[in-house]
Amino acid sequence: MNPAPEPAAAGRAAIDETALIVRCQAGDRAAFEPIVTHHMRRAAAFALAWTGNAEDALDLSQEAFVRAFRAISRFDPARPFYPWFYRILRNLCWNHLGRAARLHEVPLRDDFDRADARPRPDAQLERQELRASVWEALRKLKPNDREILILREFQGLTYAEIAAVLGIPQGTVMSRLHQARRRLRERLQPVIGAAAGRRAES
Repeated sequence: MNPAPEPAAAGRAAIDETALIVRCQAGDRAAFEPIVTHHMRRAAAFALAWTGNAEDALDLSQEAFVRAFRAISRFDPARPFYPWFYRILRNLCWNHLGRAARLHEVPLRDDFDRADARPRPDAQLERQELRASVWEALRKLKPNDREILILREFQGLTYAEIAAVLGIPQGTVMSRLHQARRRLRERLQPVIGAAAGRRAES
C-alpha cells in the first residue's frame, strides 16, 4: 500500500536560500531578512507547540534566528537551511522547558486560543475543551513522540523533511509517527468518549 500523499508546504513563497546564505556569509546582513520571513511562521508554530505560550514562542524563535545568523559563517550553503536552524530552535525550546519545569510554570494551554470572559455556545466550548485536552495530552507524551507529531501534524512537514530534520531514515519517521499517534489516541480516548456521551444525551 502506498503511503498517503504528503501535504504541500503552504504559505511559504520560494526563495533562493543558497544565494541569500552566501550573501550573509559575505557580510550582507540584509540578506538574512528574507530567510527569517520565509521560516518565521513555521518556527513560531513549532515553539508554540512546545511551550504553549505565544510570547515565549516568539521570543524563542527570534533568539534562534539571532543564533543562526551568528553561526552562519560555519554553515554549508549547499545544505538545506531549515534542518540546521531547527536544531538550534529545538535546543532553545528544550532548555526553556527545563527551566520552566523547575519553576513549575510549564503551561498546558495554547495562548492563541484562550477563552475570553464572554459566554460561548456549547458546541464552541466543547471544541475549546477538546483542543485544550489535545495540547495537554501532547505535552505529556515522551519528547520524541511529541516532537514528531508537532513536525507532521502541526507544521505539515513531509516525511522526507522530517527525516532530514531529525537525521533518521524516512521509514523510521513513518513507524515512529504511527506509534506516536497511537499513544496520543490512547491518552485522548477518555476525553473523546466523554464528549461523544454528552452529544448522545443532548
